[in-house]
Amino acid sequence: MRRTLIDPCCDGCWHSHAEYCKDLLSCLVDGPHCHESTACAQERGRRLHALRRDVVDRPTIFVGTGTCGLGAGAAKTLKAIESWLVEHDHSADIVEVGCIGMCSVEPLVDVQLPGRTRVCFQKVTEKMVPALLDQALAGEMPAAAVLGQHRNDLLQPWDGLPYLDEHPFFAPQTRWVLANCGIIDPSDIDEYLAFGGYRALSKVLNDMTPAEVCSAVELSGLRGRGGGGFPTGRKWSIANRQAGPQKYLVCNADEGDPGAFMDRAVIEGDPHRLLEGMAIAAYAIGANKAYVYIRAEYPLAIKRLLHAIAEAKAHAFLGEQILGTDYHLEIVIKQGAGAFVCGEETALLHSIEGRRGMPRPRPPYPAQAGLFGKPTVINNVETLANVPAILDRGAEWFASVGTAGSKGTKVFALSGKIDRTGLVEVAMGTTLREIVFDIGGGIPDGKAYKAAQVGGPSGGCIPTQHLDIEIDYESLKTVGAMMGSGGLVVMDEATCMVDVAKFFMDFIQRESCGKCIPCREGTRRMLEILQGITRARRSEAGTDALQRFQGVMALEQLAEVIKDTSLCGLGQTAPNPVLSTLRYFRDEYEAHIYERKCPAGACAELLTYSIDVERCVGCGLCLKACPTQAILGTLKSPHYIVAEKCISCGSCFAVCRPQAVRVE
Repeated sequence: MRRTLIDPCCDGCWHSHAEYCKDLLSCLVDGPHCHESTACAQERGRRLHALRRDVVDRPTIFVGTGTCGLGAGAAKTLKAIESWLVEHDHSADIVEVGCIGMCSVEPLVDVQLPGRTRVCFQKVTEKMVPALLDQALAGEMPAAAVLGQHRNDLLQPWDGLPYLDEHPFFAPQTRWVLANCGIIDPSDIDEYLAFGGYRALSKVLNDMTPAEVCSAVELSGLRGRGGGGFPTGRKWSIANRQAGPQKYLVCNADEGDPGAFMDRAVIEGDPHRLLEGMAIAAYAIGANKAYVYIRAEYPLAIKRLLHAIAEAKAHAFLGEQILGTDYHLEIVIKQGAGAFVCGEETALLHSIEGRRGMPRPRPPYPAQAGLFGKPTVINNVETLANVPAILDRGAEWFASVGTAGSKGTKVFALSGKIDRTGLVEVAMGTTLREIVFDIGGGIPDGKAYKAAQVGGPSGGCIPTQHLDIEIDYESLKTVGAMMGSGGLVVMDEATCMVDVAKFFMDFIQRESCGKCIPCREGTRRMLEILQGITRARRSEAGTDALQRFQGVMALEQLAEVIKDTSLCGLGQTAPNPVLSTLRYFRDEYEAHIYERKCPAGACAELLTYSIDVERCVGCGLCLKACPTQAILGTLKSPHYIVAEKCISCGSCFAVCRPQAVRVE
């Protein structure tokens, strides 16, 4: 029988007048083929409500055990919950879910009682568990720990508790890719099905040709979410038109940018969404084998993805004769060693082939000759995770959100000097100000916003004067930044922009594959120049000062040469952090170069320490702490610092109780 997903379809299809099929998945896939369709529809509704947690027979406790939650102590919280239930002989279900996005208040624990809405609690440490469960399972929700209650019109809400979707962090978001993350059990395929999972795949395999799928994705306006933003449907169409029996699909889950964790969270929280998107993409280009290239530093994501692949195979969503059709697909996980350059698509292909991850010139492009010389499409996790909803709801639905050239939503990993860190998903066209101040809650400790690094090491810094820029592919380029994979690191007034540029240049230089001279040698020379700018005069000898000044004069020209002559996209964008900081924070560079001072007070070597004689009580603590004997003085008399001996280590400042040591 040809297997199709039909909505609505019977959930308890009758093989006799009295026996329901016990396999929910089979009923959802096969559709109604019984004589008691009304009874089946009622049973289907009951079981779907149960899987969606609209109906729970006993208390259910959800624990966020994504990597961010585990890092905050969720494993200890989970163990404490299990111990409490055993100790009190209390019957309850425990469900492990992924990250809902608000990483700054992990560990997160949700409690749902029969007939009542699900309530999310924040910062639930193991010590908080007994008091929390004592009250929550008795029907008294401790309001102080509540982040918000989930909205569900089928359940009775709690009086006086705010709704989660009204929280300032969640209210401005448009959660499409992240819709299930933190909500469903990522290890249960039935829960994914209950929320409409694999419905798009069934539609595609039974009602659409590969060319029609490519056309629909192109019509939606979906662009690659991993870097340059190439139209996804157009890339698929190119590969679809290539002749030959063997083609490949590759999912790039390498995610090597500092501060980026979008792919990891999606895989950990909703792995079947990625697999469904990959199956649709592979069908569209005519591929029967696909790879997920994922960094080995993501063990939890790999574990959940392997489990999801096994589930999908067992239920005919992967493997041979998918959904009863003649289409088949094998998905293989390839673990990367963490090389940043393997985020570049041709280097990634070399790594899968077992070779050193190094880029190659293009053309030919991978869609023409990629993995093992065969036509290959490479998309990142977020791109593929968007595909099921596009095919299920239609291209027009997706294109209705966003800007003229950038449709849909974008997921950002919000981190740095920001009050609410985590994963956010916003409609294209949302301003940077909305993300930083409305969703992120602004800068902590009353400090001022200075810049936001968008797009990782290859991106640029966006200063205060461009806070109202609309986030899309074209607008970011106008201010010297780029969308990249979606890392967004916020910096406050205490951040030195020269130091930021040095940090990213150090990262890029170490991660350069070394194949082309402009990237290998050029980034090294740029790093040396930046190191010279942040070095104190006492650290120089011979002609160091002259070479330092010569390097500064050549810095911008060197950056432009690297951009124009590097082999791959990573090398071509490597100078961006320097160019963008020079563009908007030239005064900080000039202070470092001419005055040898760091206005932000972040460059240790350029700090000057002195002792306020009026506040110094002569306790001698600073004298004892100084590693170079640069402090002189007698007991109970004011001390002073010999500038020529001081190495600006800050030891005196750290131990001075009367705060007599001044830093400039």
